[in-house]
Amino acid sequence: MKKALLYLEVTDPILGNIIRQVGPYAITYHAPDFTTLARSIIYQQLSGRAAGTIFARVLAAAGRGGKLSPAKLIALGPEGLRPLGLSQQKASYLVDLANRRIRFSHLPTLPDSEVLAALTAVKGIGVWTAQMLLLFALERPDTFPTNERGIRNAIHKAYNLPTPPTLTEMAQIAQPWRPYASVATWYLRRSRRCRRFPHHFRLTLLIPSAYARVHRSIWQ
Repeated sequence: MKKALLYLEVTDPILGNIIRQVGPYAITYHAPDFTTLARSIIYQQLSGRAAGTIFARVLAAAGRGGKLSPAKLIALGPEGLRPLGLSQQKASYLVDLANRRIRFSHLPTLPDSEVLAALTAVKGIGVWTAQMLLLFALERPDTFPTNERGIRNAIHKAYNLPTPPTLTEMAQIAQPWRPYASVATWYLRRSRRCRRFPHHFRLTLLIPSAYARVHRSIWQ
């Protein structure tokens, strides 16, 4: 990790300043398994407390040894999941995920593009959620979620841009971070906790409240 941090500080002084302000790299990794992906669906657009309560109910009804059982979710079906606090849509997403029979043990052997393709084929799993699994579960070193509004606003403020960057501009700014874009992403996301940045390095990360709650609860 020291190599990655030194590389980023040298190749991008603005990001280097953020790294120094945020402090040590302390990412929290999750198991790259069915339960983690199902939990991410449950937590979408909910506060951490509410989502945690619903997840606990689902785990009690369809879990085994602290992990969700795809077979039990299928047996319950959307109708059996609805009384646990899930919306009809999320209940159908969980059952669809369970029916997909994704070989999670095989995901670490696949390139990023194939992981994204496999996961986004599931109802309720978009590119952003799949990228979060790459970054926070599969521990891929070069993931950069350009469609995350929080990252976009962070770059807007940190790089003193007149307007929020386009996807093309974000890709250009992130190019020097390769092959450690995941580390850069983590620091940009964590920078919202830093209150003061000198001169034009100051950032105020403005992200939708639902995204903020999900980020704090799952992906850190």
